[in-house]
Amino acid sequence: MNKPKLQRGSMLLEPLAALLIFSAGILAIVGMQAASIKLAGDAKYRTDASLLANQLIGQMWVGDRSAAALGANYSSPNGTTYTAWLNQVQAVLPGAGVNPPTVTVNAANSLVTVNLFWQIPGAPAHSHTVIAQIK
Repeated sequence: MNKPKLQRGSMLLEPLAALLIFSAGILAIVGMQAASIKLAGDAKYRTDASLLANQLIGQMWVGDRSAAALGANYSSPNGTTYTAWLNQVQAVLPGAGVNPPTVTVNAANSLVTVNLFWQIPGAPAHSHTVIAQIK
């Protein structure tokens, strides 16, 4: 013979356990969504850095490719084309104004090195380097 007073509330345990499992699943999905958004933002800035570096390299290819012209036009911090490109970089990459990109031209072997830097607030600094031979 079961006593009704001892079994009172036992029916509520199953819904509470189901609610706990459901809540944990929803919290996991929300956490995965936040991580996905962060990683998509990181990928966007890496892609932007790559496109900006390739844009500058492309300008070098279509212009005067002599070592003197490359140095005068594209070397950081005073190259004439570099300064216009720097404005684009600072508009696209966060933190690029604090740590501006560097462009070095090695006249001996016509190697050009483009280093871009950016930092999202609250995240570690990132960089992207492109080395091309312009002949």
